[in-house]
Amino acid sequence: MNYDSVPLRDFKEIDNWDTVMFVYHSALKQIETKIDIMNDEFQHRHKYNPIEHVKSRIKTPESIVKKLKRHNYESSTENMIRYVNDIAGIRISCSFTSDIYLIADMISKQNDLTILARRDYMKNPKKSGYRSYHMLVTTPVFLSDSIIDTKVEIQIRTVAQDFWATLEHKMHYKFEGDGPDYITKELRECARYVAELDERMQELNNAIQKYGKNLE
Repeated sequence: MNYDSVPLRDFKEIDNWDTVMFVYHSALKQIETKIDIMNDEFQHRHKYNPIEHVKSRIKTPESIVKKLKRHNYESSTENMIRYVNDIAGIRISCSFTSDIYLIADMISKQNDLTILARRDYMKNPKKSGYRSYHMLVTTPVFLSDSIIDTKVEIQIRTVAQDFWATLEHKMHYKFEGDGPDYITKELRECARYVAELDERMQELNNAIQKYGKNLE
């Protein structure tokens, strides 16, 4: 959870909860705008949109406190900034698995973002069947009297994976991470179906693209 490369000292002068959350909201806005521009540019250059839709959210105070307690940290603003990496989160949904790595590469090439960590749950799915690609980045938020590097978690996955993950997320919070065995088993099975569907859709898309090029 801890990434000390984020300059906690930048937040030291902020002792107001609302101001801290304002900074995270600002970081979200910046990255959302960046993703919109990237998508528009890709459409302009290649006549194709790799991104289907983008969702963003800020963790609620209750969720932040619960996460800190789960990892045995005292509830404080300093611990929140240091140890909770997904206070600000953006989820990018795309059509095909190849788009996931394309988008991740585009984000990686943004000079004003610092990549702190990557988690490739596409190649290494979680035990539950969860598949996605996670990036933890920092973006500089320019205030009137300071610049604050702020963490944002970016999740990239297909529309089908997003559908599955939404239900898995509901189960996790409904049963506090310990759902009934039959639901857990069914979700794992559905995750396998989703992976097979994504693979077949990718193959079909490749075939369509290849056929189109042969007609040119």
